[in-house]
Amino acid sequence: MKIAFLTPEYPHPKTGNSGGIGSSIKNLATGLLAEGCSVRVLVYGQKEEGVFDDHAITIQQIQNVKFKGLSWWLTRKKLERIINQLYATAAIDLVEAPDWTGITSFIQPKKCPIVIRLNGSDTYFCHLDHRSVKWNNKFHEKRALQKADALLSVSQFTADLTNEVFGLKKEFTIIPNSIDVDLFNNNGNNNGNSNGDKNGNDNGNNNGNGNGDKNGNDNKTILYFGSLIRKKGLLELPFIFNEVIKSSPETQLVLVGKDVPDVVSGNDSTWAMMQALFTTEALRNVRYLGSVPYAGIKEQIHLSTVCVFPSFAEALPVSWIEAMALQKPIVASNIGWAKEVIEEGLEGFLIHPNAHKQYAEKILELLKSPKLQESFGLAARKKIIHKFSTETVARQSLLFYKKCIASR
Repeated sequence: MKIAFLTPEYPHPKTGNSGGIGSSIKNLATGLLAEGCSVRVLVYGQKEEGVFDDHAITIQQIQNVKFKGLSWWLTRKKLERIINQLYATAAIDLVEAPDWTGITSFIQPKKCPIVIRLNGSDTYFCHLDHRSVKWNNKFHEKRALQKADALLSVSQFTADLTNEVFGLKKEFTIIPNSIDVDLFNNNGNNNGNSNGDKNGNDNGNNNGNGNGDKNGNDNKTILYFGSLIRKKGLLELPFIFNEVIKSSPETQLVLVGKDVPDVVSGNDSTWAMMQALFTTEALRNVRYLGSVPYAGIKEQIHLSTVCVFPSFAEALPVSWIEAMALQKPIVASNIGWAKEVIEEGLEGFLIHPNAHKQYAEKILELLKSPKLQESFGLAARKKIIHKFSTETVARQSLLFYKKCIASR
């Protein structure tokens, strides 16, 4: 089978910055290749046109059409022509697109089926983040869902809430995001930390990473990795860490990820906002590394004791399953999607991000108990292999694609 993914992002130096959608596509594409499929990724919004190979995945870069007032329409029609041409030449059998901003709202190929996979639309995230959504985004996202030949969602929570916010009654097949469990494993031992502090000494932190042996009791390092943004609970994390420091003043907090402007306050740096919320004592033990290469993320997970994700808005976060695959205990948000990833008290702790003291208490419980860390980590790894491996998810997706084509 020949599968195409239509996306605004893909994790490769030639295609620019990429987030969770791009990573999930690459993971799934790798799994589909192993199942004997061919995969083409159509990346729109590019600075130039081009086609290149990424480990047997064909990447096609597509420039948007720029024409004042009509760019959105002309770009969609351009993408439609490309899809029709690829389908007519038997280069693809089906196109999958994300729900984000509804790119397929006015793409109506002659024969090629269009599948939409929910990873969280702008409307969905604005609802969870208690913000108003741009009317044009909501319009295109709803129309895209209505016009799609078939619908997937990475979590049941995301499917149910999507139907609610758009006033729809669509049926979604639930297939989660995935990761390469062979890549994210505990083979080998990462010694030391090659990353310096992004901001030097201006946040008043101390030198060194404070990490002991990977499995030793002296390692008390909390890791957050992902975008520094309000919706992921980064403005709650300082208050949580302030509570941790009261009981465990030697604990370190490491932050990894892109600093994002805050849409609510208009501040151009969430990291700057966070620094003002830490106590003086807590800030000394905080290190912000900025964005690091993908391989660097794995290293930081290895070096950590506990991973934290106090998010208010997710669909099914790849970062969570990456940490779980590396057998790291997690303290995460208890909202909606979370229970589809982590079983409370078995693979991690789930606490509401606003419950700062209770959240800190769960972190401290893990920091004090290597036995509990190991128990959570082993259970988490077992779940990832069973439910979230690229092999499992690729096979589920391939079966879905075949049914979609057969029913058309």
